[in-house]
Amino acid sequence: MHVLPYLIAAYVFLTGCYGLATSRNLIHTVGCLAVCQSSTYVLLLAVGYRDGATAPVFSDIEPGSRPVVDPVVQALTLTDIVVGATVTALLLALVLQVAKRHGTLDPDELRELRG
Repeated sequence: MHVLPYLIAAYVFLTGCYGLATSRNLIHTVGCLAVCQSSTYVLLLAVGYRDGATAPVFSDIEPGSRPVVDPVVQALTLTDIVVGATVTALLLALVLQVAKRHGTLDPDELRELRG
């Protein structure tokens, strides 16, 4: 089993987490969250990958005669991409509203949001 895709997914996730922890801008924070989300794409595709396999299309050959990749994992990855884009768009809209109402994108300067 190859561990390189898993290491890449972990590296991308940790890079996004580092950006989340050190960010002083809400737009940068949303971008770092999107980077963390993209690590799940790599992880899901690494789980569904099979060496020497082809697409799961059985129009011209017998099923089971060749190895194929897992189509469920590919569908989950596409769903993850759509959900990630939607969440990113929603968070950017919220950041835009915070900037309009409070005049800043620095989370430390948002005193009114503290409980």
